[in-house]
Amino acid sequence: MSPTGKVYLVGAGPGAPDLLTLRAARLLERADIVLHDALVHPDTLALAVNARRVDVGKRYGKVSTEQRFIHRALIEAARTHAVVVRLKGGDPMMFGRAQEEIEALEEAGIEYEVVPGVTAALAAASTLRTSLTRRGVARTVAFLTPRVGRGETASRWLPAALGADSAVLYMAAGASQSIATDLIAAGKPATTPVALVESATLAEEKRLFTTLSHLAAEALPRASGPVVMCVGEVFGAKKRSDPRLRGADKAGPGRDDIPPIALTA
Repeated sequence: MSPTGKVYLVGAGPGAPDLLTLRAARLLERADIVLHDALVHPDTLALAVNARRVDVGKRYGKVSTEQRFIHRALIEAARTHAVVVRLKGGDPMMFGRAQEEIEALEEAGIEYEVVPGVTAALAAASTLRTSLTRRGVARTVAFLTPRVGRGETASRWLPAALGADSAVLYMAAGASQSIATDLIAAGKPATTPVALVESATLAEEKRLFTTLSHLAAEALPRASGPVVMCVGEVFGAKKRSDPRLRGADKAGPGRDDIPPIALTA
């Protein structure tokens, strides 16, 4: 059967439904079928009023949908539906395995389009009120992940983290203690500030300000939501200069009682 529809790889953003782009919202309203990640907010999915919704999410340590199944599902959906939305957390092109899905669609001769979204690193910087490129402090930024899939070679994240003034690590909560230890062993000052943000932009958002030395010394409890780990001097400078953030128990407008974050070792 030849393809009849078009697939849209759409970024759902970091969590809060009102951070969805207008283009993404309009596509969800038009969608015939939506294949979505596990962490997409229910209110975002609710925009797909006329669509069949299929959960194809992946969660670390939990039952997850295999990538090859997602490829097959996208191709089959495009052969039976006009508007297919593949709704991916954050931005599709940032640690979202979008390239594999693009290649599968191209091989099958299916038309597609990528619709960007707000990635978690930018959401964390926003909620922390901290510029990743603060003038005079940080001129380089690295977005990276230490996690690798089955059969993949080890991630070469360490040189990138050492070389950047600000580093944001995705999917790092489960290895935060070992990451801090590795960074110190490789020459990163033990006093380097670290900010960890769980469930950025959502009502249940939590955060913790600490240092590499403290993070390396003590394992943290498991987090209930996705976490980004931000490393760099800009995060220490922000905490010192803004009394609302001292102690990691204050937040921005409308969020004055966010507790310290709980993370997994």
